[in-house]
Amino acid sequence: MSSLLLKIIALVTMIIDHYGAIFQSNILYYRIIGRLAFPIYCFLLVEGYTHTSNLKKYASRLLVFAFISEIPFDLAFNGKLGFAHQNIFFTLFIGLAAIYFIDNKEGKYNVDKTLIIVAACILATLLQTDYQFIGIIYILSFYFTRNLIMKKRLQIVALIMIAINLFAGWLQQFSLLALIVIYFYNNEQGFKNKLLQISFYAAYPLHLLIFYIYNLVTNL
Repeated sequence: MSSLLLKIIALVTMIIDHYGAIFQSNILYYRIIGRLAFPIYCFLLVEGYTHTSNLKKYASRLLVFAFISEIPFDLAFNGKLGFAHQNIFFTLFIGLAAIYFIDNKEGKYNVDKTLIIVAACILATLLQTDYQFIGIIYILSFYFTRNLIMKKRLQIVALIMIAINLFAGWLQQFSLLALIVIYFYNNEQGFKNKLLQISFYAAYPLHLLIFYIYNLVTNL
């Protein structure tokens, strides 16, 4: 299973999750399916960090789409603008920044790794980003196990997820199903071009905007 296929699965399950949260909040099946999306995105973030030829551009894309997505995110989930809850791109950006400082490839930073982890978790929580500190732990779990064979890697990540999911409630435990999908990753990218790459980023704010407009029109 290539990274392209993983992205498609993550995107589809995320849209299903958001549809359920916005339009069918009383039907849990949508939310259960949606639990697959975020762990896959966390895994792909670590893969992206490992293989990117330009980390600055990668980080910039995440941050740009974080700001682009914030208005559609607020409107879709809250019906108004606000700062109570920030979208998932902010979580991914903070996680990527934490990996960068922990890795310290160029030896520029002499900061304790534990301090970086704590700071990233606190920042995500204070900013109320999607998944908050739980999201950071997910990302770093995949990062710190990146050199292990896939089976061992996912076993460790599963244990961490089970423990950290206790802070999010029983529904979040279904996120473990994502590890089954990730297990079949074949270390190949699949078809790739710039337009397709940007499309996966743009799909996030676009589908939220569509959901908001649809909700607005149907409630007139």
